[in-house]
Amino acid sequence: MKVKEVLKRLKKDGWYQVRMRGSHRILAHPQKPGIVVVPGKLSDEIPIGTLGAIWKQAQLGDER
Repeated sequence: MKVKEVLKRLKKDGWYQVRMRGSHRILAHPQKPGIVVVPGKLSDEIPIGTLGAIWKQAQLGDER
C-alpha cells in the first residue's frame, strides 16, 4: 500500500497532520491518544510490518 493511500484512510478516520520532519508525517487525532508516524514519500510503498504498526498506533485494527 502506498503512503498516499494510508494517509487517505487515516484522514477519513479523523487523523490530521500536525508536523513533518523530512519524509516522516506526524498525525494526531482529536479524541484518540498518541500520534501516528507515516514514513516515506507519497508514492512509496509501505512494508507490511510498518503498515501493521501504523494501523495499531491509529487503533484501526488490521486493515492490510
